[in-house]
Amino acid sequence: MTAEQDVRASADPSASSAARAGILADRAGLVGLVARLVLGGVLLVAGWLKVTDLTGSVQSVMAYELFDYETSRLVGTFLPIIEIAVGLLLIVGLLTRGSAIVAGILMVVFIAGIVSAWSRGLSIDCGCFGTGGPVAPEDTAYLPEILRDLGLLAAAAWLTVRPRTPLSIDALLMKGR
Repeated sequence: MTAEQDVRASADPSASSAARAGILADRAGLVGLVARLVLGGVLLVAGWLKVTDLTGSVQSVMAYELFDYETSRLVGTFLPIIEIAVGLLLIVGLLTRGSAIVAGILMVVFIAGIVSAWSRGLSIDCGCFGTGGPVAPEDTAYLPEILRDLGLLAAAAWLTVRPRTPLSIDALLMKGR
């Protein structure tokens, strides 16, 4: 609280609760900003690393042994484009709630894919940040990958519930309303 807010709070108890609400809103906005930038940044980097090596991206999808080649080719080709688009929208803060929902769905799908590979005894690199595929069993990192994606899912959930964040195009567009 500023000194001015302290003076007002001591004179008027309702001002104190209003000041506390403002501080909490500022903290929630900061959490949202960090969530938006981290989630968007991760998706942008992951998508960029895949789109620069589409053959590797398709091979990563094939390694999960969930789809035939044609479906894996479609997923491996379009997933990086979706990741880049959603990542950019989150970073600039445009259509934040919708972008967060799509990002959350992606995280659920990624977690399910990793859990599926782990439970079936596959030894693969997830391909989350570029080319994945078969690795030695001791080189798998399923639990850290799942925990990372759960953290990103939490960020997506936060932004779905609280999409208004500072330094966003959404905030600029809503200012006049």
